[in-house]
Amino acid sequence: MADSVAESMAELTAERRSSAAAFAARFEAASAGGGLRLAEIPFLTQINLRVDPKSPAAERIGTAIGVPLPVEPGTTAGDGDLEVLWLGPDEWLVVGPDGAARGLVERLIEAADGEHVSVVDVSAQRTTLVVAGDRARDVLAHGCALDLHPRVFGPGRCAQTMLARAGVVLVAGEDGFRLLVRSSFAAYVTEWLLDASVEYVSGG
Repeated sequence: MADSVAESMAELTAERRSSAAAFAARFEAASAGGGLRLAEIPFLTQINLRVDPKSPAAERIGTAIGVPLPVEPGTTAGDGDLEVLWLGPDEWLVVGPDGAARGLVERLIEAADGEHVSVVDVSAQRTTLVVAGDRARDVLAHGCALDLHPRVFGPGRCAQTMLARAGVVLVAGEDGFRLLVRSSFAAYVTEWLLDASVEYVSGG
C-alpha cells in the first residue's frame, strides 16, 4: 500500500507542469544575444502573511524564519532561502524554495502563538518570471508605469503594479527583475514580454 501511494505521488510530481513551461525554448532564444535574459522560476513557495507589525507575533515570526519583516513600504528582506516582500502596512509575501510551503506555514502559525495572524499558502496562484540583463528595464518600461531607474527601484525594492494591464508583483534584485504573475495571466504576460523584447534581441 505504501509503495503504491509513493508511486502515485511520484507520478503526480513528474506530471507537474508550470504555467510558462511551454515557453522555455522561446525564452532561451530570446536570451541568446546576451543583452536580455528571460526565464521562469517555477513552483516557488509563496505564503501570504498578515499580522500587526507592532505586535509580539510579528517579532516572533521574524525570529522564527530568520528574516525580520520589512516595515518600509515597497522593500524586501532576506537573501538566502527565504525572502519577505512588503505588500502593505500589515501584509507580506514570504517566498521560499519549492516544497517548503508546509513546513513554513507550520513555523509561521507556531510563531503566531494564538495571536490574530493570517497565514495562507498561495504558492499555486503564481509563477515567477525573470527579466534580467542590460535591456531588462527597457523591456519592462514598455508596459510598466513605475520609474525603474536603479536609484528609484533598485535591488531590495518591490511593488504591486500593472504590467501590460496585468497585475504583478515586481521585485528588483542584483541580477535583474522577477515578476510574480498569477497563473491565469502567465501565458499572456509571457507573450507580452517576448513581443516587447524583439527589438532588443534582434537589433541590440
